Amino acid sequence: MRRCGSVRRDAGGARRRCAVMESEHAYEARDGARLAYRRWRAPERTGSAPLVLIHGAASNLTRWSEFLGGTRLARTRDIVRLDLRGHGASRWRGPTSLESWSDDTAAILRREGIGRAVLVGHCLGANVAVTFAARRPDAVAGLVLVEPMLSAALVGRLRRLRRFVPLLRAAIAVVRWLNRAGLHRRSLATLDLQALDRAFRARLAEPGGAEALERRYASVCADLRIMPTAGYLQDLVETVRPLPLAALRAPFLALVSTGRTFVDPVRTQAILSGLPNGTVHPLRCRHWIPTEAPAEMRTAIEAWLEER
Repeated sequence: MRRCGSVRRDAGGARRRCAVMESEHAYEARDGARLAYRRWRAPERTGSAPLVLIHGAASNLTRWSEFLGGTRLARTRDIVRLDLRGHGASRWRGPTSLESWSDDTAAILRREGIGRAVLVGHCLGANVAVTFAARRPDAVAGLVLVEPMLSAALVGRLRRLRRFVPLLRAAIAVVRWLNRAGLHRRSLATLDLQALDRAFRARLAEPGGAEALERRYASVCADLRIMPTAGYLQDLVETVRPLPLAALRAPFLALVSTGRTFVDPVRTQAILSGLPNGTVHPLRCRHWIPTEAPAEMRTAIEAWLEER
């Protein structure tokens, strides 16, 4: 399926792309998982490494719709955005992990004939990007880590959650056993994060808007409406796992929030600043950088890649 874009002029007469042209794909992994992804082919390719956009926990590839529709990088770089297995259209009730998501990403890149790419990940997606880079350094031209979740910097509920990982794993095993017996929800809600972001962004300037944002975007009930239960619990387990940061060799840009919602920003910046080849750029956000500061995020990514 292909969606064709067009160009319009804004109020100032500047040209802007109001939609993009992408091809939609489904790839069946060896274990039977159906992996959904989309590929944008740049109209003015310059030989720059393609971008691979990886969403976060309880999310899907629409996380990157606004970025793709507005970035000038789409003129010169191919862009792949995917639904991690267990998310969005990549329906899957079996095991998932940072390693399996990394392997899925590698399989999609091989299928698309992409040898090296710049991986851009948000939240859990940033952790997937780090895992991929540690396992396949030759396939990585660079990393953009948007609010990576570093185990040593976790605070609040996620820090406390680390103590209950064995119980979560047991619960996941029970739920998957029930799934194999045919006990599971037959349908899941769909989530358009571009539309949701716009709705909540309008509320951020209102009294109580920031608190409403956190209640919605950190809502367990809302997340379970769009994800299999075992998959959601596995997202939590993978989010709090330690990452192979010492194995990173690729240059990276880390965009980190100044808020203390899930991680300590001071600790996060200190850890990332101690790694070679990295640039750390803080943004005034609670945690949801693509929602709270999409223009600042896009500008920082564009500037870093164009400098390189």
